[in-house]
Amino acid sequence: MVFNLKKNKTSEEIQLDPDKMPNHVAIIMDGNGRWAKKRHLPRIAGHKTGMDTVKTVTMAASDLGIKVLTLYAFSTENWKRPETEVNYLMSLPGTFFDKFVPELIEKNVKVNVMGYIDQLPNETKIAVRKAIEDTKNNTGMVLNFALNYGGRAEIVTAMQEIAADATKGKIDVADITDKTIDQYLMTANLAPYNDPELLIRTSGEERISNFLLWQIAYSELVFTDTLWPDFSEDALKDAIFNYQKRDRRFGGIKE
Repeated sequence: MVFNLKKNKTSEEIQLDPDKMPNHVAIIMDGNGRWAKKRHLPRIAGHKTGMDTVKTVTMAASDLGIKVLTLYAFSTENWKRPETEVNYLMSLPGTFFDKFVPELIEKNVKVNVMGYIDQLPNETKIAVRKAIEDTKNNTGMVLNFALNYGGRAEIVTAMQEIAADATKGKIDVADITDKTIDQYLMTANLAPYNDPELLIRTSGEERISNFLLWQIAYSELVFTDTLWPDFSEDALKDAIFNYQKRDRRFGGIKE
């Protein structure tokens, strides 16, 4: 089911059911550029403020007991943007993790990054791998960044790996199931929370943009007009509140 949030409620109006909390929430963080344009600021100002929103939403999600928070940080298509903007975006992981990892450790949050990491600039790779290493022993929520990630590319890579293993005799083609495919996708290490129950997209756009195409087969979709730099703890709770009102039948019928 798709739902568009037109106006976020306040914390006082939102009563969440802890027994119906989604285990895995995924967010398409959209609207940084428009947020900056509305204020007559350069686009990078929107990305900088959006980084602060990542901190706010991460802490809120952890406090709510969410097991995995996946954030779409940079897609395989985002390389088409102006070079100055791409270079700035590639510098953000280092800035973000330098400041935020101590707080993540204090919150027991573990960093995971999925995507084609080897294609990133060297400094970005170093920052990403250091954050993963520094938080590897944390046992709380997983903060999962999709960085240089694309859903179709992920599926193609998985199919290539499955075909290679079948050729080597490691897999019997007749035994391939959806569970097999799960094990070859970039979300395999998030098991048993591979698939998000809730997908949120900010900024008013109502499309998936090549994000987690396999994993969101039965996700609940929430679209909000709020631009990502303005997305708040209350906005997150409002989206979860609407998720909790859904009748999730997975193609079946409830008596």
